[in-house]
Amino acid sequence: MEVATDYGRMMKEYCVTRDIGLRNQLLGHYLYIAEIAAKKFVGRGVEYDDLFQVASLALIRALERFDYDRNVKFGSFATPSVIGEIKNYFRDRSRSIRLPRRTNEMLKKLYEAQEKLTATLNRPPKPEEIAAEMHINVEQVYELMEAKASAQMLSLDEIVQGQDGERSLGDMIGEESEEYAGIENADFLLRNLGQLTTEERDVLVSRYAKRKSQRTIAEEMGVSQMYVSRLERRVLGKLRERWNKN
Repeated sequence: MEVATDYGRMMKEYCVTRDIGLRNQLLGHYLYIAEIAAKKFVGRGVEYDDLFQVASLALIRALERFDYDRNVKFGSFATPSVIGEIKNYFRDRSRSIRLPRRTNEMLKKLYEAQEKLTATLNRPPKPEEIAAEMHINVEQVYELMEAKASAQMLSLDEIVQGQDGERSLGDMIGEESEEYAGIENADFLLRNLGQLTTEERDVLVSRYAKRKSQRTIAEEMGVSQMYVSRLERRVLGKLRERWNKN
């Protein structure tokens, strides 16, 4: 377990208190996981900054799900999730979505803020820094990042250069990793799924058991991807609250 370092002790404390300050420090420390994962997919038709944003969001979700008492290092737990989200990102880029005018206007401001902060900080800005620059809250920044990702298109039939020569992007990203099995505690879910609404339960099962993307679930439900994203966060918040009460 990660008890030999200050970050290990911080992680243990965060899993109990869910303190925002601790969360931000931990995310800053483990941000290298998102950087490494994003760099692995550079050169496949998507800019590094976009991949880094996707990986960073996945890192946040991994931290929210992490259970210190399972005796697993956070890096080992988070890395498969981060890489999996990037792969889902590539898959979802095979189609495009027409965004509302207001969202497009906010995305333009997001791009401007990212460019300004990157030039000032000499590094990609954090969501909190973008929120301060745009005078909005961090949750809105996350929603804009998700909208930005959904608006971009990349065909899985696109030919890219790999180590073994040219192949389609779909061949290079392969199948989902088997490492995802067991991320959620089966016993806890069995005891709590019945307390969720049918819609919440269906989204949870589709995302974490059937490994469907938010885009696919939204299409099946006849709703927007943003709606599914918010619903997923709400369900995870409910489960986290019940987990902390156990």
